[in-house]
Amino acid sequence: MTAPDFVVYPAIDLRGGRVVRLQEGDPARQTVFNDDPAAQAQTWIDAGAAWLHVVNLDGAFAQANANERILSAIARSGVPVQFGGGMRDLADIERALNAGAARVVLGTIAATHPQIVGDAIARFGADAICVGLDSRDGVITISGWQQQTTITPAELGARLANMGARHALYTDVARDGLLTGANIDATIALGD
Repeated sequence: MTAPDFVVYPAIDLRGGRVVRLQEGDPARQTVFNDDPAAQAQTWIDAGAAWLHVVNLDGAFAQANANERILSAIARSGVPVQFGGGMRDLADIERALNAGAARVVLGTIAATHPQIVGDAIARFGADAICVGLDSRDGVITISGWQQQTTITPAELGARLANMGARHALYTDVARDGLLTGANIDATIALGD
């Protein structure tokens, strides 16, 4: 039996034009890692990255930003880019794809307006869409992880899979940015 392919997606979280990391998604607990996102992308590529995961934190927090311009620069690096944060409608998705994203991550709209996911898959193809199943305490979080819903990641994932979603990204917000490792039990539960 051959093991399935395993792809590591190094993350570049953008806030204010810089590469940052937030602890548990809290904007007040930010560490800046690099002032040059394109240089950070090249560092990951030089280390062997086959994909990059770029997060527009400004967009996730509904703040004005120029991160699509940064996305364009990173996308020219030669590896596919998965891009998320702040996409609230089909026009936002199309702009990100036109800016160079190979795939977009839909989080808040996947939970609040799941039909947009189905519409995006129909318009752009299933490979261009990833659904974000970000959760805290077992329920989906939205709006830059600042609000909780009542739906579980497994429930939302199943609903979106029935709409044609093939790619999902799970984050346990309570562990994000703390270097405590993955929530293996919750991740396994998503596969059931």
